[in-house]
Amino acid sequence: MSGKAIFSAFVGSLGIAYVCDYLISDKKIFGGSTPSTVSNKEWALATDKKFQAWPRTAGPPVVMNPISSQNFIVKALNE
Repeated sequence: MSGKAIFSAFVGSLGIAYVCDYLISDKKIFGGSTPSTVSNKEWALATDKKFQAWPRTAGPPVVMNPISSQNFIVKALNE
């Protein structure tokens, strides 16, 4: 397959995905409505203010993957 065909198929699939996302999310072709908690900017600001005001009482930061973040100390043999 040539690069031109692969590129055009990729761009076409992005276009189709965008149109489907727009129709389903924005135009609500399957019904439903956008909740007020998403569309109301005052609600978002109040929620952000509430989250910033909470005291941080947890322990130190937790490493999600401790195996990959271990710092192994390699000692030289002639010490």
